Amino acid sequence: MTIFSDRRDAGRRLGERLEHLRTARPLVLGLPRGGVVVADAIADALDAPLDVVVVRKVGVPGHRELAMGAVGEAGIRVVNDDVVAQACVSAERFDRAADSERSELERRTTAYRQARPLVDLTAKTVIVVDDGIATGATARAALQVVRAHDPQRVILAVPVAPPSTLRQLASLTDEIVAIEVPEEMRAVGEFYRHFDQTTDAEVVELLAARQRRGR
Repeated sequence: MTIFSDRRDAGRRLGERLEHLRTARPLVLGLPRGGVVVADAIADALDAPLDVVVVRKVGVPGHRELAMGAVGEAGIRVVNDDVVAQACVSAERFDRAADSERSELERRTTAYRQARPLVDLTAKTVIVVDDGIATGATARAALQVVRAHDPQRVILAVPVAPPSTLRQLASLTDEIVAIEVPEEMRAVGEFYRHFDQTTDAEVVELLAARQRRGR
């Protein structure tokens, strides 16, 4: 089993596996917050532009780490029907939770982009990056947001994700690159030596640094 030193280490390793895309001049989109650190390392490796695709997990009431869905930019909403049924969450409770997360999504979008719109994805090769995937709800929302902008190709790149989740996401991608694909996993963090929470300030600084360098 691969244990990544930290998110940048994971991004560097993914960058090596994505080298074949360099000539396509891809755009790299990270999922905040931790996915942006991984994406930044990939963008460095491929000399590619970096941006964010902002989504928010909708957690089960009382167990917020368990995703029952997600919301994303452009009004995208994903419902994990199996989790909703198992947790006995009513449609009304889901809507309330989703509305709350959408408010936070709008706040983060403003903070990260400083009123700048999402980079133009039309006819582009786009690499969507997270620091790991469990249920796939947020990744699905992110991929749907990207697909709504008519890219030429969409590649999902993650350090770790279970095969069942990757199969569910395959229809939204043209290619999936993952380093660890464990049949069973308790948490993404168990595949990292250092998995400290990424802050909004760190995301803003990574994006600002790219803007200053024109990437």
